[in-house]
Amino acid sequence: MKDSSKLDADRQTIAELAPAKVLRVALNLGNPILVQKDPASGQLAGVTVDMSRDIGNRLGLPVEFKEFDSAGKVSQCAMQDVWDIAFLAIDPKRAIDILYSESYVHIEGTYMVIESSSIRSQEDVDKPGIKVAVGEGTAYDLFLTRHLQQAEIVRFETSEASLRQFSGAGLEVAAGIRQPLEQFAESQGGFRVLDGCFTLIEQAVGCPRGRPLAAAFLQQYVRQAKQSGFIADGFKRSGQPPLFIPPPGTV
Repeated sequence: MKDSSKLDADRQTIAELAPAKVLRVALNLGNPILVQKDPASGQLAGVTVDMSRDIGNRLGLPVEFKEFDSAGKVSQCAMQDVWDIAFLAIDPKRAIDILYSESYVHIEGTYMVIESSSIRSQEDVDKPGIKVAVGEGTAYDLFLTRHLQQAEIVRFETSEASLRQFSGAGLEVAAGIRQPLEQFAESQGGFRVLDGCFTLIEQAVGCPRGRPLAAAFLQQYVRQAKQSGFIADGFKRSGQPPLFIPPPGTV
């Protein structure tokens, strides 16, 4: 495993990153691109797990994972002293409570429809009478809430629940991350994923507001981890398809 390059933190920075002297990391299990959990052993894997442990090693701190089934639940408790760092998509609503690094990967947000749907393009979705299933509080829920003008958003507790239940609830469209949508459509049959995307979801590392030194450290870490290839290697190790990793110093 590549080292993401040398990065030091003074005592004050470490105190901001981990006030309890344990680095508490929020993981969103609802995004299988970033983290995977073995159903039999409970073992966690994925690029965000690798990054968390790498940060902990650099700080000389143990890492404690806090598991969530949706990003919305992670962001809701940002100011409740539940976690110290989290891996979330950048969003202006979340940024009220969270300080973000630059993004370390871009993921496509797109639509899946039932096979018989007349919807053929991204532009066909925002029409009167169309209902779109989303996982509540996800990055694409927040984005579509701001941008859809005519279609109605129907929220489910998690992204997984929205995929399993949307067609049975009489909906013909589900929004989500491209790769899980494609896997679902292939495994279940009767669904298709639209070409293109309605947004690029910019994934970053965040910490609660009020911790500027912690945020500065995470910004440096992400920049160096991209530069060294540590993040790209992490995606490869977890068997993910090629993803766009923005150059260091860019969002």
